[in-house]
Amino acid sequence: MRILVLDSRRNPLMPCHPARARRLLSNGKAAVFRRFPMTIILKDRVGGTVQPVTLKLDPGSKTTGIALVGDFNRGSTVLAGIELNHRGQMIRNELADRRAYRRGRRQRHTRYRAPRFNNRHRPDGWLLPCSTG
Repeated sequence: MRILVLDSRRNPLMPCHPARARRLLSNGKAAVFRRFPMTIILKDRVGGTVQPVTLKLDPGSKTTGIALVGDFNRGSTVLAGIELNHRGQMIRNELADRRAYRRGRRQRHTRYRAPRFNNRHRPDGWLLPCSTG
């Protein structure tokens, strides 16, 4: 895993190893710019050479994989890997919970309501009305 680096004008530089980032932070030459993904900003550096970096995406149904791959002379190297979890399943679960609460309210026995099953019977001697036509 690598730490993302910005120069003092917030332009991206090549990612560095976590040990180098700790050394820069402890010497006061850099500051934390963002915690996730971990990014430091250099205080005294403006510009620099940047090697080619490719962004690779692996879309999935529940998680998308994101990788920064550096194309160096000795081969390709993964500089950073990130997993992005989709919110679809979480939203679905929250909607199911909401539906369960709503159904629970409907099924709850409430004493202030008159019972509805008592008005479903016919009086004795009742005959079906006949239709003449």
